[in-house]
This record gives sequence, C-alpha cells and structure tokens, in this order.
Amino acid sequence: MGDSDTSNDVKTVLDGGVGSLPHHVAIIMDGNGRWAKQRNKPRFLGHKQGVEAVRDVVKACGEYGIEVLTIFAFSSENWRRPEKEVGLLMELFFTALDREVKRLHRNNVQLRIIGETSAFPEKIQKRILRAEELTKNNDGLILNVAANYGGKWDITQAVKKICQKVASGEIKPDDINDDVIANELSMHDLPDPDLFIRTGGEQRISNFLIWQLAYTELYLTDILWPDFDRNEFIAALNSFSKRQRRFGHTGEQIEKMSNA
Repeated sequence: MGDSDTSNDVKTVLDGGVGSLPHHVAIIMDGNGRWAKQRNKPRFLGHKQGVEAVRDVVKACGEYGIEVLTIFAFSSENWRRPEKEVGLLMELFFTALDREVKRLHRNNVQLRIIGETSAFPEKIQKRILRAEELTKNNDGLILNVAANYGGKWDITQAVKKICQKVASGEIKPDDINDDVIANELSMHDLPDPDLFIRTGGEQRISNFLIWQLAYTELYLTDILWPDFDRNEFIAALNSFSKRQRRFGHTGEQIEKMSNA
C-alpha cells in the first residue's frame, strides 16, 4: 500500500463508518521475542526492533489526531523472565529514554511513565523524572509508557489511597463509588482507552489497564510487534470506525441518540 492509499484510508476513517477515530489507543506490543527467533537472532534484538515500531505508531498518532497513546513496555510480571533478558530490557529502556525523549519533545509529545517506577535502578528513575519534566508542558499527543505496571497493582494502590482517606475521616465508606476509585488510578485525568490493540496473536489483556479497559473495543492481530507498521495501525483504526459502541444500550437506542 503506497502513501496515497494510506491517506485515502485515513480519510475513510475520518469521513465514514459508524464511529470515528479513537481519542485514546492502548497497545500491548507482543511478539518481539518470536520475531527475533524467526530470524535466528537473540530475543533482545526483537525488542530493539520493536522500538522502531513504537516510533512509527507515535508519529501516526500525531498525524491523525489521536490524543492519547498508552503502550505496555514492561509489566510487573516481566521480572520473572531470565535475568539476562531483564537486564537487557532495562538497558534498552534506559537508552531509549535518552535517545527518544528529545525527539518526542521536538514533536510536542508529552511523555508520562505509569507504574511502580520505584523498583527501577536509581539512574532510570532519574531519567524518567527528567524526561517527564522536559515534556510536561507539551500539548500534543500524550504518550503513556507503562513500565513495571500491572492492572492489579493499579487498583490496589488506588484502594490503599482511599483507605487512607477513610481512616483520616476525609471520606466515608458510603462515599466510595466508581468515580472515587477511578480518580485514584493511573491516568485518572485522561479518558479511558477507546481502542485496545494487541499484536502477536494472543487473546488476553495480561493484567493491563484492567479497570480502564471495561468498555474498550478490542483489536487482536497475529502480526508480531516489530512488523506492526503504519498500514497495520490504519487497519486497526478502520476496524474501530466501523463499530457501534453501546455502553450497555441497545443498538436502536444508540441510533436514536445519534439522530437526536
């Protein structure tokens, strides 16, 4: 597919279909290790190639007006991987922060790191703070990088904060509702993801944004993450644009609301 075809496809997303472009896209970037194995290369090289795919998707989000992109870079369960691979992933994360943050800043991207970052080496924590500080006033795409993140951790830390407020008398147990919980979660100031993409053929959310994905549209593809390019991203956007999001209503109710 050439550039002109790509532009036409994006125009179709914008002008047609049941829905429109998502405001917030969340992605599990799966398949880096398998991509490398298919080429008889070390798994780490697959992760390195995956950074290139991230760069392409970030650029596409900026061009198509996606407001928020959240990517799962390192889960709280990834510490269980072989020690050498974890070490190389940490090194890649450290290097990517240094190399990519200036590029993100030039392109008006605001970078946020979500997760239990206190578990990272001090040098990475410092890089995270510098990167977020550099880009905090940018008003383009918001890029959330989930690092040492888990959906269960996110809900647990929210519950702890709420318990502290109850204990101090700031709120009462009967005051606790969906909004109170949501306001203590990571990304509490952002809309929940409209579209969730998982590459690599797996069909699960793997402890990613458990609360926030409650009504998110899912797009699962066999494409391995390093091969997930601009055209694959547009295919996901086109799929989203053709869906009718009901949020518990019937299709007939949604149509009436749309025509009102």
